[in-house]
Amino acid sequence: MEKLAKSSSINLGLYLSLTLVLLILAAYAINLDLLAGGLYGIFLFVLIIVFGIISVVKAKKISGGFLSFKHSFTAYFITVSLGILASILIYYILFNFIDPEAAEVLKEKTIEATARNMQRFGADEDAISQTMNSMEDQNSYSIPSLLIGAVFQLAIYSIIGLIVAAFMKKNPEKDY
Repeated sequence: MEKLAKSSSINLGLYLSLTLVLLILAAYAINLDLLAGGLYGIFLFVLIIVFGIISVVKAKKISGGFLSFKHSFTAYFITVSLGILASILIYYILFNFIDPEAAEVLKEKTIEATARNMQRFGADEDAISQTMNSMEDQNSYSIPSLLIGAVFQLAIYSIIGLIVAAFMKKNPEKDY
């Protein structure tokens, strides 16, 4: 991958990082319920994908309209990875150093929402109780928990990135 295209992906990753940090801090400052809400999570999910796609489009343009599958995926992955890294760092700092009490409030809201959803889907009381106890014992904002979450996020975003790369790749015509 050309240095210019890689540099563009890194720049977009830094813009994504800044955007995610600002959105997380804004949600924290406005209403902690936003961080536990599904719509907010969906918005961030779509935003990250959009930045990844923009990264591939820019890399393709920089490369003269041709970009291999590998380079398409690399452009996407660099951008998305930087955004995920920034978000786990801000969550770690925010909920372990700046406001640990907010982490507990957020945990309770998440447990309540999970219990409501499980009841709505017809889960039995034992399963709900077991899930709630397990969630109460977890520190969602510890380094291991955040890293595990980041790995799962990267896996999901990578699957999407592979699909994006398959659609966006364009190899130059070869003369035979």
